[in-house]
Amino acid sequence: MARAGKYSRLALQCDMLCAHVQKHNVDVRKVRRPRRGEGFALIRLLTGGICRTDIELVRGYSGFSGTPGHEFVGEVIEADDARLLGRRVVGEINLACRKCEWCRRGLGRHCPNRTVLGIVRHPGALAEFLTLPEVNLHVVPDSISNEEAVFVEPIAAACEILDQAKIPEGAEVAVLGDGKLGLLIAQVLKANRFDVHLYGRHKEKLRIAELAGVQTILAGKRLPAAAYDWVVEGTGSVGGLRQAIPMTRPRGSVFMKSTIHETVQFDTAPAIVNEITLIGSRCGRFEPALELLRSHKVNVLDMISTAMPLSHARRAFQRAAQRGVLKVLLNAE
Repeated sequence: MARAGKYSRLALQCDMLCAHVQKHNVDVRKVRRPRRGEGFALIRLLTGGICRTDIELVRGYSGFSGTPGHEFVGEVIEADDARLLGRRVVGEINLACRKCEWCRRGLGRHCPNRTVLGIVRHPGALAEFLTLPEVNLHVVPDSISNEEAVFVEPIAAACEILDQAKIPEGAEVAVLGDGKLGLLIAQVLKANRFDVHLYGRHKEKLRIAELAGVQTILAGKRLPAAAYDWVVEGTGSVGGLRQAIPMTRPRGSVFMKSTIHETVQFDTAPAIVNEITLIGSRCGRFEPALELLRSHKVNVLDMISTAMPLSHARRAFQRAAQRGVLKVLLNAE
């Protein structure tokens, strides 16, 4: 077993701080540091991010209680693979069984036996220490800062669109929503040479995408009808899908990116009559996300609204839930 020398066995058995969600509330607790199993790494949090899914977990999504957080960059403290010790890493959030039919097909992200970091039966990253399988980890290049690396997971989710459909190069793509994910999706698609039209309601947020060469539109009550073959819904609202489908041409496609607690209701008739393809889209591969950050093709630093120490997690979640706020980070103390 490999262990970072500056952390003694006694030190690794101490208590740690973590954010905790229960009954629609967030507090900070002291709990025992996790013990890693075989094939797992023990990781010290450097920086964690609060995303829309975390906010929805507080609101009741999936009946969650426990430590949230799945966007992080950390330092490996203990691992079977000595090459990981002391390295900064980010981690894929799905812990697959690697034995079932889905895993054998390379679809571990859909493993029916999986746990999910900070979402399904695996304590999340908003804690001083966390564990993940070593096979889930990706070493962060020195040229990428902690503040940038914490965006790898959501950038990977944006990149997943490119793995799900063959969009013709240069095609017009509409992105609905100028929140954190919408801005990342627009920039990722622009970096891959698509003609991106980002619809949003906040001039200051749209300006971030404009700097990346994205065409932005301040959305009013009426959106263009049957105007795009490709539409990405990333509003994070219950009404987003009802807006996206009418914007799509017959036999076009809508990528559904919003994860929300409320039940989404919409008229299925336009989707059926116009033979529109609805594509659920979730996690993605980390390799293209790291490359986009390494090559400075995605601007994430302008998306950081504030950073707080982990001990201020309650206030950080309150801030992250406020209208107009983008990314809120929690840093190690």
